[in-house]
Amino acid sequence: MSTNLDELFESNRRWADATERRSPGFFTSLLAQQAPQYLWIGCADSRVPANEILGLLPGEVFVHRNVANVVVHSDLNALSVMQFAIDMLQVRHIMVVGHYGCGGVRAALEGLRIGIADNWIRHVQDVRNKHRTWLDGVGDDELRLKALCELNVLEQALNVCETTVVQDAWQRGQTVVVHGWVYGLHNGLLQDLKMTVAGAGDVAAAYGLALGALKTRFDAIRKNGRP
Repeated sequence: MSTNLDELFESNRRWADATERRSPGFFTSLLAQQAPQYLWIGCADSRVPANEILGLLPGEVFVHRNVANVVVHSDLNALSVMQFAIDMLQVRHIMVVGHYGCGGVRAALEGLRIGIADNWIRHVQDVRNKHRTWLDGVGDDELRLKALCELNVLEQALNVCETTVVQDAWQRGQTVVVHGWVYGLHNGLLQDLKMTVAGAGDVAAAYGLALGALKTRFDAIRKNGRP
């Protein structure tokens, strides 16, 4: 087995050359500033590249990714990213983006053992347990997985809203809007789960409305076979 990855360096050179030909001075302009308006908190899954999905260039979206797009109040990595994005970069939108078919969510749903990641996925199991009674009545396993992928987005978006970083920004009047989205690997499209929060006083109502809409939609699918 080759220990070199020359093909990746060659691919990088082709990409850099093509980018510079398409947009002369592109890399020089990147040196000048980083001024994204968006922070994407998504899954580490290699099939979910934030920039490409959004159709944005490097420098236009700040990105934090981990297994199953989890936001934990004790995770200094995520909190540091959020604070840097909000305080230094002045991002105006934070998107928590899950995706259907997420392996971490599936492991949480089915109680699969992976290894050390089990401790991280435990946070998604907490989401499963919180909504277990409703999930058990959703229907088949794949529909239940899809539902938990969406529920996890809502819960993690709620966690973002409740961080001291976001709460402090809202308290000082800074514009920060939190969104909950889900991405379809099967069609490449983003779906807005309507968890959109622009202030501390809106959190509970936005979460309640988004959760109610989610459950109504899945109940309709279960009963009628359509959204």
